[in-house]
Amino acid sequence: MLIDSHCHLEYKGLVEDQAEVLTRARGAGVGAFLNISTKQSEWAQVVATANREPDVYASVGIHPHAADDHKDLERAALLKATTDPRVIAIGETGLDYFYEFSDRKVQADLFRMHIDVARETQLPVVIHTRDAEDDTHEILAEEMEKGAFPALIHCFTASAEFGRKVLDLGLTISLSGIVTFKNAKDLQAVAQKVPDDRLLVETDSPFLAPVPHRGKSCEPAFVADTARFVAELRGVQPQELAEQTTRNFTKLFAKAGL
Repeated sequence: MLIDSHCHLEYKGLVEDQAEVLTRARGAGVGAFLNISTKQSEWAQVVATANREPDVYASVGIHPHAADDHKDLERAALLKATTDPRVIAIGETGLDYFYEFSDRKVQADLFRMHIDVARETQLPVVIHTRDAEDDTHEILAEEMEKGAFPALIHCFTASAEFGRKVLDLGLTISLSGIVTFKNAKDLQAVAQKVPDDRLLVETDSPFLAPVPHRGKSCEPAFVADTARFVAELRGVQPQELAEQTTRNFTKLFAKAGL
């Protein structure tokens, strides 16, 4: 069994045909899905899908792109949203200095709020970071000093040095279809070295379709293509990689009860 540890089932490209999207993924061996929200207005829909589909789980959070629109989000609201039995993670949250759609301080403040709720609930915080390695690591290190919390870097595309630093902090690394791209040699080198017990795979669908689906809308079934590629990189059989990443998911996202 494979698990798509990060997908956006409510986004255009998937939501219009969501039932068939899930059917195709199940046929490809995907046994569970983590449906990610990026703004508060999505939380109810993400949770509703998880309550309707027994193999779909939900995450609640604010993407850094949407931070400016959530300056007044109260910690209590995020905490309350995590109490739904189908919510097994917090995020995605983090820092994005590539687009800078939101003020950096607002991004950082919300990131720290998500971490604080993760620390209290012990639900993993799903982290997006782009062109913000130093500040992301600084915040993670400072917050870990206050008390441990589970976390992962989703769609990892950062440097090997950043990878070592977050692994040292106890985080997990999730690889998306980007690892299959021809120009992703540095990322492929990182993918070979992630410890067996700290690795996940994801699609980030409907974005970032892996080879051989480049140019198409990505969907959760394609996590099988990414997993096969990563298995080859790491010199293991696809079944072994599927079993290992599934074990890692079930351990990290313990609330799912898989």
